[in-house]
Amino acid sequence: MSTLITNIAELMTQDRDYRVLKDAALVIDGERIAWLGRASDAPAADGTVDAGGRALLPGWVDSHTHLIFAGDRTAEFEARMAGESYSAGGIAVTTGATRATGDFDLTRLAMGRVAEAVSQGTTYLETKTGYGLDVDNEARSARIASTVVDEVTYLGAHLVPAGMDAEEYTELVCGPMLSAVRPFVRWADVFCERGAFTEDQSRRVLQACRDAGLGLRVHGNQLGEGPGVRLAVEFGAASVDHVNYLSAADVDALAGSWSGWDGGDGGNGGKRPGTGAGRGTVATCLPACDLSTRQPLAPGRELLDAGVQIALASNCNPGTSYTSSMAFCVTTAVLQMRLSVHEAVRAATYGGALALGRESGNDADGERAVGSIAVGHRADLHLLNAPSATHLAYRPGIPLTHAVWRAGVRAH
Repeated sequence: MSTLITNIAELMTQDRDYRVLKDAALVIDGERIAWLGRASDAPAADGTVDAGGRALLPGWVDSHTHLIFAGDRTAEFEARMAGESYSAGGIAVTTGATRATGDFDLTRLAMGRVAEAVSQGTTYLETKTGYGLDVDNEARSARIASTVVDEVTYLGAHLVPAGMDAEEYTELVCGPMLSAVRPFVRWADVFCERGAFTEDQSRRVLQACRDAGLGLRVHGNQLGEGPGVRLAVEFGAASVDHVNYLSAADVDALAGSWSGWDGGDGGNGGKRPGTGAGRGTVATCLPACDLSTRQPLAPGRELLDAGVQIALASNCNPGTSYTSSMAFCVTTAVLQMRLSVHEAVRAATYGGALALGRESGNDADGERAVGSIAVGHRADLHLLNAPSATHLAYRPGIPLTHAVWRAGVRAH
């Protein structure tokens, strides 16, 4: 069944040509976008939705979340707001609660968080393991995650559990734990940071996961300058996330990773994440986390000006960013990171898709692109209760989601 969405005041495609259409319309056919253009030229369809002069965007692509958890870290947040500094150690609190929660409740909690995100315009979600930190619980987290989100990342290298030797745990992450989670995940990540994993340990994790056929990501440069960005670029990781503290060499390395990119799919059709010729490492900025941890905001303006592709993501997790509001991240990027509205929306849609290797794909290859609006792409759409995307920053804090379609199905 096809659906015509018409009377769109502004259609921000975020496609390769950065088109913004006025007085537009769009046709959904099944899960795909079948047509878009001027409303006066729209073809007939089985059904019609009147957008009422509202703005239509691609659905948000949230490329960095931690949704598989139980427990509460309100006390830690209150302490941080009172002046205590953030460290990686709080992860252990969530690990204990997550291990003690049964499969049914852990799944129910994750599904509730996904529903909350979708109700705010998010149509494609990544999430990570990392609160199990033993073989059985990491495998369980990966299995549950694979039933509730679109992309799953293995983050056994989140923190060394209390009482374990760091070297022995790194070997576990690279061996039996990796084997246990492998059927459920597409990506692997490592928290390369003081208090978490050293450069050498991170290198071993990335190598083992690459050898296992996983796409790579890195938590890097959150608490200070360090090797995270350098490792991510060296290993051809699809993204390096946080990037609060960057040296000039870090920015140059990220920019250099994109020097041969032509804006296409790198010849990989989206099938092999982060490995296409000319494709660089996305710098994923997590502004909600930066505010919660009172870290400097990631230098999104500097990265864009240097030629780096960036993404915005929520980093939804119980300790440092307990929000799934991508609109809040976009608003913050405009008001405090000096991005334009168009740049911020692009980072939260196409940029997230790029960080997940899902920016390309169409009718021919069967893996439809997300994060942009073009014929053949997945019909992931976010209709705002406003005439333009500018209202996301112009009216901060106002819930503007009017309707959401996810793979062509009305989801909100």
